[in-house]
Amino acid sequence: MAKKVKTIGVLTSGGDSPGMNACIRAVVRTAVNSGLRVKGIMRGYAGLLQEEIVDMNGLSVAEIIARGGTILYTARCPEFVTPEGQQKGAEICRKHGIDGIVVIGGDGSYRGAGKLASLGVNTIGVPGTIDLDIACTDYTIGFDTAINTAMEAIDKVRDTSTSHERCSIIEVMGRHAGYIALWCGIANGAEEILLPEKYDGDEQFLINHIIESRKRGKKHHIIVNAEGVGHSASMARRIEAATGIETRATILGYMQRGGSPTCKDRVYASIMGAKAVQLLMAGKSNRVVAFRGGKYVDFDIQEALAMKKELPEDELEISRLLIR
Repeated sequence: MAKKVKTIGVLTSGGDSPGMNACIRAVVRTAVNSGLRVKGIMRGYAGLLQEEIVDMNGLSVAEIIARGGTILYTARCPEFVTPEGQQKGAEICRKHGIDGIVVIGGDGSYRGAGKLASLGVNTIGVPGTIDLDIACTDYTIGFDTAINTAMEAIDKVRDTSTSHERCSIIEVMGRHAGYIALWCGIANGAEEILLPEKYDGDEQFLINHIIESRKRGKKHHIIVNAEGVGHSASMARRIEAATGIETRATILGYMQRGGSPTCKDRVYASIMGAKAVQLLMAGKSNRVVAFRGGKYVDFDIQEALAMKKELPEDELEISRLLIR
């Protein structure tokens, strides 16, 4: 019979994303209203190893649902990658009476969660990343806010690009995953979308398309470029030299991580946080909460990490039809 969980910890790890606070709030209030004690672990696994652990209650998470970022802060922790660091983390959990932990973060955070679970600390992961690159889930906390932030910024750049009859390369986040670029490329009516999974480096194709578009009467040319392709500034210089058309690069950067979360990010994050606590109360461990096929489900962490995710071919084809 599973050991009854009495005290849970909650931490955020890896890159921050809008909606993490909504998830923290749901974890704390679901746990407290179910008769559990809650410990907030500051600065992710690094804070766990430094014993930066605070008591939390319903009031601790008042007025945070609309705030971006994470009130628990976040940090990278190379030490926790080591077996010694993982063992130390499990011992600190036991020292503070923490029976289970909710880890809000991405794939790297789940690997740490899986190690804690193997060392006897019941652990549940919740997908928090703006990149939408976790294979087991159709939704990740922060993606909706990030694409809306980027979409609004690209709309503004388009206005000035049209006024000056420019070509604009707008770089969005996504080192290994092109979801933000793909969604914004479609939403903003971009003339080109460069994705790390698909871009072949053929700048001459871009140049030819820009020249052809100008001949057809286009007054601007918007290229949405994913961070994983990058080199936006040097690409802009080469395109301007080849076409004679003024070309500027805009890198949106970390603004995509910030800001008040959208309704979707607040609601989905809240439900996922509550479900994570419910899994711990049911004696579950080594699981990841996910949203898949229109339902909230959960997967074994190792199973989730083994899954592969690719950009949907139908969305890629539609994006090509819309920008040519």
